[in-house]
Amino acid sequence: MGLTSVGIGSGIDIGGIVTALVNAESAGKIAKFDVNEGKINAQISGIGSLKSAMSEFNAKLKTLTESATFGSQKVAISPKDFLSATVDKTAVSGSYQVKVEQLAQSQKVGSAVVADNATAIGTGSLSIAVGSGDSFSVDVEGTDTLTEIMNKINSSDNNSDVTATIINGELGPQLVLSSKNTGLDNTISATAIDTDGNTGLVDTFTMTEVTPAKNAIAYIDGVKVVSQKNSISEAITGVSLSLTAADVDKTTTITVSKDTAKTKAAIEGFVEAYNTVMTTIKDLTSYDADTEKAGILQGDALPRSIQGQLRNMLSDKFGTSDGDKMLANLGVTTTREGLLEIDSTKLTDVISNDKGAIAEMFSAENTGLASKMSSLLDGYIKSGGIMDSRDSSLDEQLSRIADSRDQLNTRMAAYSDRLYKQYNAMDLVVANLNSSASDLQSRLDSLPGVVRNNN
Repeated sequence: MGLTSVGIGSGIDIGGIVTALVNAESAGKIAKFDVNEGKINAQISGIGSLKSAMSEFNAKLKTLTESATFGSQKVAISPKDFLSATVDKTAVSGSYQVKVEQLAQSQKVGSAVVADNATAIGTGSLSIAVGSGDSFSVDVEGTDTLTEIMNKINSSDNNSDVTATIINGELGPQLVLSSKNTGLDNTISATAIDTDGNTGLVDTFTMTEVTPAKNAIAYIDGVKVVSQKNSISEAITGVSLSLTAADVDKTTTITVSKDTAKTKAAIEGFVEAYNTVMTTIKDLTSYDADTEKAGILQGDALPRSIQGQLRNMLSDKFGTSDGDKMLANLGVTTTREGLLEIDSTKLTDVISNDKGAIAEMFSAENTGLASKMSSLLDGYIKSGGIMDSRDSSLDEQLSRIADSRDQLNTRMAAYSDRLYKQYNAMDLVVANLNSSASDLQSRLDSLPGVVRNNN
């Protein structure tokens, strides 16, 4: 007889009984699995939140270890009609008066006018040089037109200094050579040689100046400065000028000053990211008496260890060329809640008068605050670091719970089969007894003189 849900002989709901017994046996274990699984997933989420905050903090720390964050200078120009300027950290704070008399210009020379672009010029060669550089030559065939000569010049592998073009003027076309570089040191020379006994090539390429070469001329605080280019990078220490227009009667004021914004923004980012880490740790580990709820990592030594190590570093003194420094010297102090706050006015003032001590305090290798904190965090958040190890451990716990669920399901399936067999066997016995009773009653009813009592 197969397994059935309803007893044929007894009419008992065997399926309901078996389900109830299996549920009673497994419910407690499943509930425990669910609770443990929920706790572990919450811990994984908490570790992820903490790691994210620490990674963001570490990025801010990296900025404070970069030399470009400190000692930067900035430049202001007024008016902006004649030049632009950039500065590096070697620039000296101060003001400079600049007048631009003349922009640098590249030379252009033109050939004689020819009848048209289809006319052959002659046979020979054309040698071209710019300034003191090496010359290059192009061979001119007897059938070459002005256009073909232009193409040979521009496509020559040895040509890096001139550009040839054709200008079709009122009197006819002529070839114009333009120096790619400005200044008097980059004038063009062109020499033609005829090899066909005629003078067509020489006559055509006896060049005349179309546009003269010029050096840039400027006056910085009255001192004349001459440049082959429209860029001047060595006249003022740490300042590079790019000349864009000339008018010697107009004065441009250049003001170089310390760029406090970059350093201040980096320190503000450090404080904000540090506070985020501390707040995250507090949320994950504290107990709320009002709601009677504990943080998902309450009692976990990992976040508390991170918190303690970071706080200890904040109280350290850092040796600099200007003596020992602490965060408080910059206007950065700790609140009663363990967070950092900034006295913005003091920080700006300290940065404005800094001679390099702030950079030493934060970025000195192995001893600077940012360097030490970043090294600490790297050990936690790097690939394969402490946080990853914790994640792996929690994942293994989830895997063990999943295995236990599978094992429980297997046991409950076997338990269910066993119960069905037992109840079906009982049902068969009941069915047989009912059948025997019915047969006996039938025999009794058939005996003479027996009256069946239906009451």
